[in-house]
Parts: sequence; structure tokens; C-alpha cells
Amino acid sequence: MNQALIRARRPQRAGRWLATALLAGACAWAHAQGAPEVVASGLENPWAVAFLPEGRFLVTEKPGRMRVISVTGQRSEPLQGLPAVAAGGQGGLLDVVVDLQFARNRTVYFCYSEPGEGGANSTALASAVLSADRTRLESVKVLFSQKPKVASRAHFGCRIVEARDGTLFMTLGDRYSRRDDAQKLDSHIGKVVRVAKDGSVPADNPFVNRGGALPEIWSYGHRNGQGATLGPDGRLWMHEHGAQGGDEINIAEAGRNYGWPVITHGENYGGGRIGEGTAKAGMEQPLKYWVPSIAPSGMAFLTSDRYGPAWKGNLFVGSLKFGYLARLEIRDGRVAAEHKLLEDGRARIRDVRQGPDGLLYVLTDAQNGQLIRLKP
Repeated sequence: MNQALIRARRPQRAGRWLATALLAGACAWAHAQGAPEVVASGLENPWAVAFLPEGRFLVTEKPGRMRVISVTGQRSEPLQGLPAVAAGGQGGLLDVVVDLQFARNRTVYFCYSEPGEGGANSTALASAVLSADRTRLESVKVLFSQKPKVASRAHFGCRIVEARDGTLFMTLGDRYSRRDDAQKLDSHIGKVVRVAKDGSVPADNPFVNRGGALPEIWSYGHRNGQGATLGPDGRLWMHEHGAQGGDEINIAEAGRNYGWPVITHGENYGGGRIGEGTAKAGMEQPLKYWVPSIAPSGMAFLTSDRYGPAWKGNLFVGSLKFGYLARLEIRDGRVAAEHKLLEDGRARIRDVRQGPDGLLYVLTDAQNGQLIRLKP
């Protein structure tokens, strides 16, 4: 072949090779990012999603409604049978999970802001049986009610996790105006609690035999935990809102003190130090903290391989403030790297869960909230 012709064709071949490489790279990037698919919309400030058999979903709406979402994304009428809910501010109908033996007992657990006298309220945990026709909750029983009740519309916490032994963990906020109580063991404020499924106190809770301490307490010194999940190690992983900066990821272990408000990596709104600094003997340090705050909500470990090996074992956290999904690489029990997904700012991300199909699902917190599936 004429050498001049060969030289002329080389740039064309290089161009085709470059275009092919760029296309492959774009496809690989899209695979790594995951593709959002709207499962359902028209939800009013949805707070939590749980998974029912046959591909259905159970979703809570903060104003005080619980609905079933069909496989095709159709919303049911609100379920009947819910107790009274003190909806307002950050309060309302909050987390929901299904019993690990739901196929046998049809039991669900949910938490909400429970009204009291004189405008006071607190976070409560209840169990119920979902009726066979999925229209109502039956045999509703309050398993736990936070003490004391406080006249506040903020910091309810309220994520529920079923442990491997069948006990239930629940995160409880400091109610904003009562932050010092997070260090007091005669109060449920600013705590993680652990109860049995009938509401009784497990005998091995850390403060069962300690005078002046409430026996439901598992750990203390928390500000406002709105994300919790059981880790692959069987321990309770959680995150909590800081003030201005200082959102934290912690592993909540029995009897441990996580410092709020004595130590924090945040500061008062508008500036000004909180407490004594960032560290103190006898108080735990977070695995990770965010400055500035991302306002975290929702939390899930990915145990499936639906998105490839790079994502398996990662921890996923929603951001309310910035509207993205954080993918956190965990190595040797520490957060080694953070990646941001769904950064188009579509809405505040309130919840994130791994479904029975191994895929990730998120809820967006808006007047027209959506349930989104992240497809590989």
C-alpha cells in the first residue's frame, strides 16, 4: 500500500479507537454510578421504605400515613389502624421495618412522634400486624415510649434495626432543647435503646443493674441519629446529625458514651464552641465526621454483587442538605473513601435500603417525594 495512504489512514483509525475507548469509559462510568429509575411518585415527605413479599413496598409519609406501593408503582390508600401521631416540624410517622419472619407473622415495627399532654411529645416504637388484604394495621402495641416527653418539634431520631438475636435497636434524638440530657442515664434523650419484640428489656442490656439508669439504654451521648443499619459484623452502625458541622458515623456498642454535647467536631449555629473540644477520655471518637454537615439520613450496607465488586461491602448514606447519595468504602472497620452519587440535586435523600433483589432503593423527601431504584 502507498505509504502516503497509510499515513493518511492512521489518524482516522486513531480517531475511531479513541471514540470507542471514550464510549467504553462512559459505559463503565454509568455502570459505576448506577441508573436511577422512579418506582413510585406522589408521596408526601416519605420517611422510610420497607420491603413486602411479591415485590411490594411499605412506605411511611411524615404527616402520618403508611401506604403499600405495588410492583407497578401504584399507591394504596393510607393504611387504617395507626395510633395518633404528633406531626409537625421534624415529628411525624417516621421509620418502618418488617420483621425478619414477616412471611410467617406479618409483623411490622414503626416509630413515630407520640403526643402527650400540654403539647409535649416523644419518640415511640410500636408493633402491628399487616392485614392479609394490606389495608390496615391490626394488634397495634406500643413497645417503648421515650421518657421524658418534651414540648419540642425537633430531633426525634427514630431509626429501627432488628439485631441478629431478634432484639430491636432504636435511635433517639436529644430533642434539641435538652441536649445536656444526652449524658444523663435517667433519661432516654440522646440515646440508642434496645428492647425485645414484646417491649421487655433484654437481661444483657448494659445498664440493667445500674441504679439511676433506665434499663432500655444501649449507648448514650448521641445528638440525632436518623440512619442505622446492621453491619456485616453484626454490630449496629449509625450516623447522627451534628450541629453546624460534625455529622458522625459511629458503631454503637453496649454502654459506650459517644460524647454529645461534651465533645463534637461541630459548632453552634452561627459559630461558637460546643462543650470541651473534640476529644475526651472515656468518650468515643467517630469513624468518620463531615465538616460542613451533609445532614445525613438513611443508611445501608450493600451485601449483594449486583453493582460489581467495587460496590459490594460499601456503606451508603443519604444527604438531605446536598441531595446526593454517599458511597463509602469501608476498609479495616474505617471509612477509607467517599464517592457521591445522584448529584443532580433532584431532592433531599431521606432513606436508603438494599432490597431483596440486591438493588439499592432511596426515598426523596419532598411534597412530591419519590421511591427510586438504582439500577446497574
